[in-house]
Amino acid sequence: MSIKQFIADFQSAFANGQLIKGTLSKPTVQAPEGLKNVYFRPVSLKSGLKVAFNYRYQTRDEVKNYTPDEAITQLETLLGNKLLNADLFTTEYDINLQFGKNGVPALTRRKPSQAESPDTAHNREKHRLLDPTDPWLHLLGITNARGEVLATAQDKWRQINKYLEIIESLVREHPLPNEAHLADMGSGKGYLTFALYDFLTTRLGVSVQVTGIELRPKLVEFCQKTAQQVGFQHLNFIAQDINTYSPERLDMLIALHACDTATDMAIAAGIRQQAEIIVVAPCCHKQIRKEMDTHNELAPVLRHGILEERQAEILTDGIRSLLLEANGYKTAVFEFISTEHTAKNVMITAVYNKRQAADIRRREETLTKVAALKSGFGISTHFLEKLLPA
Repeated sequence: MSIKQFIADFQSAFANGQLIKGTLSKPTVQAPEGLKNVYFRPVSLKSGLKVAFNYRYQTRDEVKNYTPDEAITQLETLLGNKLLNADLFTTEYDINLQFGKNGVPALTRRKPSQAESPDTAHNREKHRLLDPTDPWLHLLGITNARGEVLATAQDKWRQINKYLEIIESLVREHPLPNEAHLADMGSGKGYLTFALYDFLTTRLGVSVQVTGIELRPKLVEFCQKTAQQVGFQHLNFIAQDINTYSPERLDMLIALHACDTATDMAIAAGIRQQAEIIVVAPCCHKQIRKEMDTHNELAPVLRHGILEERQAEILTDGIRSLLLEANGYKTAVFEFISTEHTAKNVMITAVYNKRQAADIRRREETLTKVAALKSGFGISTHFLEKLLPA
């Protein structure tokens, strides 16, 4: 009855223009992986008044606009099953719905904490992680002299901002130590390296040393000159093979779109240095694809080349995630954002956990899973295994 009353109150507040916002929290094991909470509010669109649901995950947000009936269906699906706490804020009253350990819901009403009319504007001012007028964006060809994002750089601008959303989530949950050293392996022209340094130092006020590692000397020279021009004193670029890079200290390692086994080299470097945070966006999965000789129930399906290629990508990154876990890291694998450089848009994040690193039994169980996967798909070894200590 409490759920029905909560939904009836939502329906009434929405219809009468009294709904300000609502939140759903306390995810259960049935909730989608990584979902932290859901935020919803009325929003005015060209098609009429809708309800915008913002699904907040650990590393991303997903926004969907629903009709009132669709919103009610979402509430019925989520309440009590996937999320155990709900708050509704209206101009007349606040409502809280909680599910106890026995699964029984309890509904309470309070005086309104907010009395202002709901803001239904669709294009609210977004929390900016970057200032488009920053000089380095112009020097790297993202904006014009007036600080406006160029039409040809819109995809890159979106990629940078999405990247910083992920970084913000990681470092807020796992703060970097003072004077942290970060390495961006395969930094290229430095778009994301500059963005990382600017965001951490300017927006978060963190004291860091960031090193961009790139094989092409001309790009290194260009990036180093640009960093000096904009006064980024603790941002440096070096021309070096990532496999030979071994600093005295490494707190965070990043490798985005490093081709094939270069991603494994970067991960191995992070593990050897016990970097607190590792972030990689793999590209090209040739090594596993060449070795695959499937002997499990998927063999009839993987006779199709395109499916075998996709399976090879999943297998490569899945084993990478498991090997990171076997070496003391908590991992997450999710969709990043496509770029103009590659359609590969999977990202792996890993955070070092001392307790997990000391759990020998868990390590052995994880490595057993890796062995089973290799056996089923006819793989002798994953390249990352060769780079890690036995």
